[in-house]
Amino acid sequence: MERKAVVVGATGLVGGYVVRELLVQKEYNRVMVMGRRPLEIKHPKLEQALIDWKQPQKAAFAFEGADDVFCCLGTTMKKAGSREQFRRVDLDYPVQTARLGKEAGAMQMLAISAMGADPDSRVFYNRTKGEAEEALAAIGLPALHLFRPSLILGARPERRLGEAVAAVVMKALDGMMTGKLAPYRAIPASVIARAMVRIALAQASGVHIYPNDIIRVIGADDHV
Repeated sequence: MERKAVVVGATGLVGGYVVRELLVQKEYNRVMVMGRRPLEIKHPKLEQALIDWKQPQKAAFAFEGADDVFCCLGTTMKKAGSREQFRRVDLDYPVQTARLGKEAGAMQMLAISAMGADPDSRVFYNRTKGEAEEALAAIGLPALHLFRPSLILGARPERRLGEAVAAVVMKALDGMMTGKLAPYRAIPASVIARAMVRIALAQASGVHIYPNDIIRVIGADDHV
Protein backbone atom coordinates (compact mmCIF):
# COMPACT_ATOMS: atom_id res chain seq x y z
CA MET A 1 0.00 0.00 0.00
CA GLU A 2 1.33 3.43 -0.92
CA ARG A 3 1.77 5.88 1.92
CA LYS A 4 2.25 9.60 2.42
CA ALA A 5 4.54 10.99 5.10
CA VAL A 6 4.73 14.57 6.33
CA VAL A 7 8.00 15.70 7.90
CA VAL A 8 8.18 18.84 10.03
CA GLY A 9 11.65 20.00 11.02
CA ALA A 10 13.36 18.52 7.97
CA THR A 11 16.08 21.20 7.90
CA GLY A 12 17.37 19.94 11.24
CA LEU A 13 19.87 17.14 11.83
CA VAL A 14 17.49 14.24 12.51
CA GLY A 15 14.80 15.58 10.20
CA GLY A 16 17.17 15.59 7.24
CA TYR A 17 18.01 11.94 7.82
CA VAL A 18 14.32 11.07 8.21
CA VAL A 19 13.57 12.58 4.80
CA ARG A 20 16.39 10.66 3.14
CA GLU A 21 15.29 7.44 4.82
CA LEU A 22 11.69 7.89 3.71
CA LEU A 23 12.65 8.60 0.11
CA VAL A 24 14.29 5.18 -0.27
CA GLN A 25 11.38 3.25 1.25
CA LYS A 26 9.16 1.62 -1.36
CA GLU A 27 6.14 1.90 0.98
CA TYR A 28 6.15 5.70 0.67
CA ASN A 29 5.21 7.25 -2.64
CA ARG A 30 4.85 10.81 -1.27
CA VAL A 31 7.07 12.65 1.22
CA MET A 32 5.83 16.12 2.11
CA VAL A 33 8.34 18.39 3.83
CA MET A 34 6.98 21.28 5.89
CA GLY A 35 9.21 24.14 6.97
CA ARG A 36 9.90 27.84 7.03
CA ARG A 37 12.42 27.38 4.21
CA PRO A 38 12.70 24.76 1.45
CA LEU A 39 15.21 21.94 1.25
CA GLU A 40 17.80 22.15 -1.51
CA ILE A 41 17.16 18.66 -2.81
CA LYS A 42 14.96 17.23 -5.53
CA HIS A 43 13.35 13.80 -5.77
CA PRO A 44 10.29 12.43 -7.61
CA LYS A 45 8.61 11.57 -4.29
CA LEU A 46 9.49 14.82 -2.56
CA GLU A 47 6.96 17.64 -2.14
CA GLN A 48 7.52 20.83 -0.18
CA ALA A 49 5.32 23.44 1.45
CA LEU A 50 6.16 26.43 3.62
CA ILE A 51 4.53 26.98 6.98
CA ASP A 52 3.99 30.16 8.98
CA TRP A 53 3.72 29.08 12.61
CA LYS A 54 1.67 32.18 13.38
CA GLN A 55 -0.95 30.85 10.94
CA PRO A 56 -0.38 27.07 10.81
CA GLN A 57 -3.90 26.35 9.57
CA LYS A 58 -2.95 27.83 6.20
CA ALA A 59 -0.65 24.84 5.74
CA ALA A 60 -3.39 22.29 6.45
CA PHE A 61 -3.57 21.38 2.75
CA ALA A 62 -0.12 19.79 2.97
CA PHE A 63 -1.38 17.22 5.48
CA GLU A 64 -4.23 16.01 3.26
CA GLY A 65 -3.92 12.27 2.66
CA ALA A 66 -1.11 11.90 5.20
CA ASP A 67 -0.64 8.55 6.89
CA ASP A 68 2.37 9.33 9.06
CA VAL A 69 3.54 12.63 10.55
CA PHE A 70 7.17 12.94 11.63
CA CYS A 71 7.98 15.82 13.98
CA CYS A 72 11.69 16.56 14.30
CA LEU A 73 11.43 20.06 15.71
CA GLY A 74 13.78 21.19 18.43
CA THR A 75 16.04 24.04 19.46
CA THR A 76 18.39 25.10 22.25
CA MET A 77 18.00 27.80 24.86
CA LYS A 78 20.88 29.73 23.28
CA LYS A 79 19.37 29.64 19.81
CA ALA A 80 15.83 30.30 21.08
CA GLY A 81 16.93 33.29 23.11
CA SER A 82 14.27 32.93 25.79
CA ARG A 83 12.26 30.32 27.66
CA GLU A 84 9.13 31.53 25.93
CA GLN A 85 10.56 30.98 22.46
CA PHE A 86 12.03 27.63 23.47
CA ARG A 87 8.59 26.42 24.59
CA ARG A 88 7.11 27.73 21.37
CA VAL A 89 9.44 25.60 19.23
CA ASP A 90 9.63 22.48 21.41
CA LEU A 91 6.03 22.40 22.68
CA ASP A 92 3.63 24.65 20.78
CA TYR A 93 4.79 23.83 17.25
CA PRO A 94 4.76 20.03 17.74
CA VAL A 95 1.24 20.28 19.22
CA GLN A 96 0.07 22.38 16.27
CA THR A 97 1.61 19.78 13.95
CA ALA A 98 -0.22 16.96 15.71
CA ARG A 99 -3.54 18.80 15.46
CA LEU A 100 -3.09 19.34 11.74
CA GLY A 101 -2.25 15.69 11.32
CA LYS A 102 -5.28 14.51 13.25
CA GLU A 103 -7.62 16.84 11.37
CA ALA A 104 -6.27 15.41 8.11
CA GLY A 105 -6.87 11.84 9.27
CA ALA A 106 -3.26 10.79 9.85
CA MET A 107 -2.92 7.49 11.65
CA GLN A 108 0.26 8.15 13.58
CA MET A 109 2.76 10.74 14.71
CA LEU A 110 6.41 10.09 15.44
CA ALA A 111 8.14 12.81 17.43
CA ILE A 112 11.58 13.54 18.85
CA SER A 113 11.51 14.17 22.60
CA ALA A 114 14.52 13.85 24.90
CA MET A 115 16.05 11.66 27.55
CA GLY A 116 14.80 12.85 30.92
CA ALA A 117 11.51 14.27 29.62
CA ASP A 118 9.30 14.73 32.68
CA PRO A 119 6.45 17.24 33.16
CA ASP A 120 7.26 17.37 36.89
CA SER A 121 10.98 17.96 36.48
CA ARG A 122 12.63 20.96 38.11
CA VAL A 123 14.84 21.27 35.04
CA PHE A 124 13.17 23.59 32.53
CA TYR A 125 14.34 21.66 29.46
CA ASN A 126 13.16 18.28 30.76
CA ARG A 127 9.90 19.75 32.06
CA THR A 128 9.10 21.34 28.69
CA LYS A 129 9.79 18.07 26.87
CA GLY A 130 7.59 16.18 29.33
CA GLU A 131 4.77 18.69 28.96
CA ALA A 132 5.06 18.37 25.18
CA GLU A 133 4.71 14.60 25.43
CA GLU A 134 1.59 14.95 27.56
CA ALA A 135 0.07 17.51 25.22
CA LEU A 136 0.72 15.34 22.17
CA ALA A 137 -0.84 12.30 23.84
CA ALA A 138 -3.92 14.34 24.75
CA ILE A 139 -4.64 15.12 21.09
CA GLY A 140 -5.72 11.53 20.56
CA LEU A 141 -4.08 10.35 17.36
CA PRO A 142 -4.53 6.60 16.79
CA ALA A 143 -0.79 6.16 17.40
CA LEU A 144 1.88 8.34 18.99
CA HIS A 145 5.54 7.31 19.08
CA LEU A 146 7.88 9.38 21.26
CA PHE A 147 11.65 9.00 20.89
CA ARG A 148 13.91 9.97 23.80
CA PRO A 149 17.52 10.09 22.55
CA SER A 150 20.60 11.05 24.51
CA LEU A 151 23.10 13.48 22.96
CA ILE A 152 22.60 13.39 19.19
CA LEU A 153 25.69 13.01 17.01
CA GLY A 154 26.01 14.42 13.50
CA ALA A 155 27.01 17.47 11.48
CA ARG A 156 24.42 20.16 12.12
CA PRO A 157 23.63 22.96 9.64
CA GLU A 158 24.26 25.45 12.44
CA ARG A 159 27.13 25.39 14.91
CA ARG A 160 26.33 24.37 18.48
CA LEU A 161 29.67 24.69 20.31
CA GLY A 162 28.48 23.16 23.59
CA GLU A 163 27.04 20.13 21.85
CA ALA A 164 30.13 19.78 19.66
CA VAL A 165 32.40 19.66 22.72
CA ALA A 166 30.06 17.22 24.48
CA ALA A 167 30.00 15.02 21.38
CA VAL A 168 33.79 14.76 21.33
CA VAL A 169 33.82 13.77 24.99
CA MET A 170 30.96 11.28 24.59
CA LYS A 171 32.66 9.65 21.59
CA ALA A 172 35.86 9.27 23.58
CA LEU A 173 33.99 7.67 26.48
CA ASP A 174 31.68 5.54 24.34
CA GLY A 175 33.59 2.30 24.80
CA MET A 176 33.56 2.72 28.58
CA MET A 177 29.84 3.45 28.84
CA THR A 178 28.61 -0.01 29.73
CA GLY A 179 26.24 -1.39 32.33
CA LYS A 180 24.22 1.36 33.99
CA LEU A 181 25.90 3.99 31.79
CA ALA A 182 24.99 2.30 28.50
CA PRO A 183 21.58 4.02 28.13
CA TYR A 184 23.34 7.42 28.16
CA ARG A 185 25.61 6.77 25.19
CA ALA A 186 25.48 9.44 22.48
CA ILE A 187 23.51 8.36 19.43
CA PRO A 188 23.95 9.18 15.72
CA ALA A 189 21.11 11.12 14.11
CA SER A 190 20.99 8.55 11.30
CA VAL A 191 20.21 5.79 13.80
CA ILE A 192 17.33 7.79 15.29
CA ALA A 193 15.90 8.50 11.84
CA ARG A 194 16.14 4.86 10.81
CA ALA A 195 14.38 3.80 14.02
CA MET A 196 11.58 6.32 13.48
CA VAL A 197 10.88 5.11 9.95
CA ARG A 198 10.99 1.45 10.96
CA ILE A 199 8.53 2.08 13.78
CA ALA A 200 6.25 3.96 11.39
CA LEU A 201 6.20 1.01 9.01
CA ALA A 202 5.30 -1.34 11.87
CA GLN A 203 2.04 0.64 12.33
CA ALA A 204 1.49 -0.11 16.04
CA SER A 205 -1.41 1.76 17.63
CA GLY A 206 -1.40 3.49 21.01
CA VAL A 207 1.19 5.64 22.78
CA HIS A 208 4.75 4.31 22.85
CA ILE A 209 7.95 5.74 24.32
CA TYR A 210 11.37 4.65 23.08
CA PRO A 211 14.37 5.32 25.36
CA ASN A 212 17.85 5.85 23.98
CA ASP A 213 19.06 2.24 24.24
CA ILE A 214 15.95 0.90 22.50
CA ILE A 215 16.31 3.46 19.70
CA ARG A 216 19.84 2.16 19.17
CA VAL A 217 18.61 -1.40 18.75
CA ILE A 218 15.74 -0.52 16.41
CA GLY A 219 17.84 1.80 14.27
CA ALA A 220 20.93 -0.39 14.04
CA ASP A 221 22.33 -1.16 10.58
CA ASP A 222 21.92 -4.89 11.11
CA HIS A 223 18.43 -4.71 12.61
CA VAL A 224 15.99 -7.18 11.04
